[in-house]
Amino acid sequence: MFRRFRAVTGCGFVIPLVLRAAVRCSGANNSRSAYVRRMKNNYFSTVAGAYACYRPHYPQELYEFLAGCCRHVRRAWDCATGNGQAAVALAAHFDFVVATDLSQQQLAHAAARDRVGYAVSSAEQAPLGTAAVDLVSVAQALHWFDLPVFYRAVDRILAEDGVLAVWCYQLLRTNAEVDAVIDRLYHEVVGPFWPPQRKMVEQGYATLAFPYPERSCPPFAMKYEWSLQQLLGYVGSWSACQRYREANRKDPVALIAGALGEAWGDQAGTHIVRWPLAVRVGQKQSVRGTR
Repeated sequence: MFRRFRAVTGCGFVIPLVLRAAVRCSGANNSRSAYVRRMKNNYFSTVAGAYACYRPHYPQELYEFLAGCCRHVRRAWDCATGNGQAAVALAAHFDFVVATDLSQQQLAHAAARDRVGYAVSSAEQAPLGTAAVDLVSVAQALHWFDLPVFYRAVDRILAEDGVLAVWCYQLLRTNAEVDAVIDRLYHEVVGPFWPPQRKMVEQGYATLAFPYPERSCPPFAMKYEWSLQQLLGYVGSWSACQRYREANRKDPVALIAGALGEAWGDQAGTHIVRWPLAVRVGQKQSVRGTR
């Protein structure tokens, strides 16, 4: 089910290049960070299949931009990779991508690629050596991390002049009628079932500390032409919808399906669905200074 890392020498790994059952954080069992990690794992392990099926993909222009920010494109680490979406895309621009996630179920749905190696690991204790990668990427997951511990790990793992890139996406937008129904589902129906960390995503990570000087980024967005059924499948994969189902033994999407169908119009038709991205990119300062 899981792939082994290829036996690549000189890649800065500090453990054998095989998938580990888990990477435990010593002394953290009773800490807030350990609790948050368990919470994240529970949220997304249960909806891993739906995530792989319905989650939109980030635009190729984003990966091209990130590769262009890097002095070297030898290795990248995609942290909290989920189903490997970003890792696979980064492999088109980097020689090798290490992709880690806390959830074995998420990784079970990840696509196998020659230049991508998967491992179960927390963000704070990744099995990577010093100056091992040129890029660290975190897609829609930074709000789950113990940031001071994670940033210390990043600073160790990033090579000189390496780049840290984090991003998240905002609530989808289509048209005024559809958006009103989606907003009701998001805020009113399942609103109480979003974790507190969701507020950081809504703020585009703008309020979070960042360890390196940042550079300006062009605007990015995910954009798809979707059917009504695709949109229903996507919102049904929200972790808050899963928690609502567990608490109420009914599907919250069913509560808005009729109104969404009316707002959609032609049931066989399609609409453009768009998710704006919030991207933050910073570069580690080398001992020689910035380039």
